[in-house]
Amino acid sequence: MATDSQIFPKRLPLIWAGIVLGLGLGGFVDGILLHQILQWHHMLSSVRPLTTNPNFDLNMVWDGLFHALDWVLTVIGVGLLWRAGGRADVVWSSSTFGGSLLIGAGLFNLVEGVIDHQILGIHHVKPGTNQLAWDLGFLALGALLVVGGWIVLEKGKLESSERGYCQRT
Repeated sequence: MATDSQIFPKRLPLIWAGIVLGLGLGGFVDGILLHQILQWHHMLSSVRPLTTNPNFDLNMVWDGLFHALDWVLTVIGVGLLWRAGGRADVVWSSSTFGGSLLIGAGLFNLVEGVIDHQILGIHHVKPGTNQLAWDLGFLALGALLVVGGWIVLEKGKLESSERGYCQRT
C-alpha cells in the first residue's frame, strides 16, 4: 500500500489543475448567474449605481473584464490539466479532480466575497435590505465548497492509496 508521501506528489498536478479550473468556473457561475441572469449586481454597482447610461456602460466594461479573468483562469486550468494528462506518474482520480474543482470554486467565493464585497465594497451579492446576510451567505457557501472539496479530495487520496496509486503507462 502506498503512503501519503508517495501519493501526494503524484496527485499534485491534477489538484492544481482542478483548483485553477474551479476558480475560473466559479467566477463564470457568479458572473452569469448573479450579474447577467438575476441581475442582482454588477462589478461596480455599489460605487457606480446603474442610474445613468455612463454608469451602466462602465459596469458592463468591468463585468467584461471580470469574465475575461475567469476565461484566463479557465484556460490556464485546462492547460494545467493537459500537462498533467501527459504525465505517466500523475495519479488520476475523479474524487481528486472533483474535490479540487470544489475547492477552487469555494476559494473564488471566499476571495471575491472578502475583497469585492467587504474590503472594497464595490458591490454586494444582493444590495439593499439584508445585503450583509447575502454577503455572509456567499462566504458561507464558499467555505462549504472548500470543506466539501477537501473531504472529496481526501476520498481521492484513499482511493489512490487502495489502488497502489495506479500509475499509467
